[in-house]
Amino acid sequence: MQRGLTGSFTPSIAGGVPCQAFVPTPLPPVPPLEFGDKLQARINDALLALGRLDAISTLLPDAKLFLYSYVRKEAVMSSQIEGTQSSLSDLMLYEMEGLPGVPMDDVQEVSCYVKALDLGMQRIREGQPISYRLLCELHAALMTSGRGIQRGPGEFRRTQVWIGGHRADEATFVPPPPTHIADCFAALERFINDADTTTAPVIKAALAHVQFETIHPYLDGNGRLGRLLIPLILVEAGVLQEPLLYLSVFFKRHRQTYYERLQQVRTVGDWEAWLLFFVDAIAATASQAVSAAQQLSALHAADKARLPALGRLAGSATQVLDALVARPIANVNAITQATGLTPATVGKALDALEHTLGIVRELTGNRRNRVFAYSAYIALLNQETD
Repeated sequence: MQRGLTGSFTPSIAGGVPCQAFVPTPLPPVPPLEFGDKLQARINDALLALGRLDAISTLLPDAKLFLYSYVRKEAVMSSQIEGTQSSLSDLMLYEMEGLPGVPMDDVQEVSCYVKALDLGMQRIREGQPISYRLLCELHAALMTSGRGIQRGPGEFRRTQVWIGGHRADEATFVPPPPTHIADCFAALERFINDADTTTAPVIKAALAHVQFETIHPYLDGNGRLGRLLIPLILVEAGVLQEPLLYLSVFFKRHRQTYYERLQQVRTVGDWEAWLLFFVDAIAATASQAVSAAQQLSALHAADKARLPALGRLAGSATQVLDALVARPIANVNAITQATGLTPATVGKALDALEHTLGIVRELTGNRRNRVFAYSAYIALLNQETD
């Protein structure tokens, strides 16, 4: 449905140039959303896929091991949308205090995304609502190292910004002036927490994401935090037990359509077209996550079945392989700490896993301070990001 402009324009100045900033109307949409047969069928598909994804939390032998790597993959993809060059391997090397193959600022930004998500989950499980206070705390965590530290961590922006174009009066979009942010955000907070009317969680996540991106409350990091908001809403609502739904791969693959749908909401009020795109993103991403979890679990089981061929080393190699599932890139010290085995035993097991079975690969070529990767596991994690 084309409702017309979903907000109003107000005069502002950005970069010394007069412009018209857009102030969105509070949610929910008016007139209300139209759930025709087509949209309802696609919503049902998304809900079915979410149910299967949530079941992964209980069906996997250890969902936490999968979650560790999957969260980091999302952090990489969400940050790549903003222009970083960090890969999953770069992030894992950095976390192990190794040297990534990209600028340190890039990988620090990705690491901060992981910390922000972990903090968000902690706060929600403590019973905190999704609020101004929580999102500012997450923004501070997101921006506390790398380039973000100079971009107002945890604070609403105090200047007018614009998106697209080299001048504000030729921009693709000009978000609200700083003086309007607090009121816009307060209305969004009421909507997220069902203060005035109850909204189904998937619909709420879809609408709140657009509204957050439209308000653009921070100087930097809005895209990453807006994408982070989606799994947090679904976990808080009990749709998911773990934050396993990440749409960054889908949004990156369909980037032009994503931006067009956001702008269509603002200019003509077509929330339904956005919802069709959003629930398709959920269905595709949730299905891919289920498939990835199943493939990773099958790979681990198949590789463990090969370990008896190592004879006396089989028991130690099993512990080492389990440690590499938890942390697919690791050095001898990290695996020693994880398993309780001696460094000598870990080294022998790794050599056997590399040279006898070809399950792991040494990355540095050094004789000391060697770093090993569970290569096939990482390849499966990366398969849909290419």
